[in-house]
Amino acid sequence: MFIVIGLVFIVVYALVVFYIGWSGWAWMKPLHSRRFRLIYIISLVFLASSFILARVFNGSTILSIIGSYWLTMFSLLIMLLPIVHLTVWLTKLTSLPRHRVQKWAGSFTLVTLLLLIGYGSFNAYSPVVRTYDISVDKVGPESREFNIVMASDMHFGYLSGKKHAIRMVEEINALKPDIVLFPGDIIDDDIVPYQNKGIGEILAQIEAPYGVYASLGNHDKFEGEMDELIALLEQSNMKVLYDESVTLNGWLTLIGSKDHSDKKRVGVAELMDGVDHSNAIVLLDHQPYGLDTAQQLGIDLMVSGHTHRGQIAPAHLITQRLFENDWGHLQKESFHSIVSSGYGFWGPPIRIGSRSEIVQIKMHTRSQ
Repeated sequence: MFIVIGLVFIVVYALVVFYIGWSGWAWMKPLHSRRFRLIYIISLVFLASSFILARVFNGSTILSIIGSYWLTMFSLLIMLLPIVHLTVWLTKLTSLPRHRVQKWAGSFTLVTLLLLIGYGSFNAYSPVVRTYDISVDKVGPESREFNIVMASDMHFGYLSGKKHAIRMVEEINALKPDIVLFPGDIIDDDIVPYQNKGIGEILAQIEAPYGVYASLGNHDKFEGEMDELIALLEQSNMKVLYDESVTLNGWLTLIGSKDHSDKKRVGVAELMDGVDHSNAIVLLDHQPYGLDTAQQLGIDLMVSGHTHRGQIAPAHLITQRLFENDWGHLQKESFHSIVSSGYGFWGPPIRIGSRSEIVQIKMHTRSQ
């Protein structure tokens, strides 16, 4: 079954690549020569296979970057080209010269593609802070306001690297958090860039009286043992909650769940065994599934990521169908779900229709 699905994917992908290549070929007709044809075909084949080669030659920075930007162009062109071709076809009903229409169409496609890449790169590398105010009917700190700062889906790797990490730490510290939460996808399937770029040392500079706590996501993995990854992350002065809970200062309970894709994950109900329900209970769960279950179990706040809010529109229409809350704040009676669009990105360093963000949650509690 998996072989059949894989073959179907390869065939469909090859057809789309051919469509993109044919479009460029038609618009660059004046440049055609034997040498140009050869270079064009080799370049297209290389680009189309670059993200696969990056997985084969694991650790290749150049292939990873090229593959990511190819995915950017591929994603944008499969949306842009049909619109351009439809417009060109409609011009046949006019008296416009066909050769000029083809030239204008090619120029328009190239300029639009570059503008979208620029705009998407700005959204990916220029995070904003989104603030939510929630009330929890539990006894909390004396100030009755607890400042939670949350960042998810950093995907630290070759393109979300050292500068992005430094910017995140500076912005988190500027918010003066009481506690910092990372609900998953801290790395991007590979610990090598995380180690080589010194990301751990940068994250260790986060300042929060209650500390830094994390759960793991579907991309927090590599070829070694999970204990090794957890130990590496915890060198950054964070505590990874891997299907476990911890109570802080006698009033706040944090629960960190394994990712939804982990077959060894235990249910949230089991994690709630023995938890004092008079405490404010916060669940870190990377993928925002099971909101009704969390509500029924008495969890006050669930923080998640994973969705990226689609990352590149109109993919947000898909995430909205998959998740009850795919982005932002959703309240169900006394239960709160907050899902971040993420601080980093997966694959292409592009965000269109979404924005990289840090989330600040001002949790208001009651006095004795």
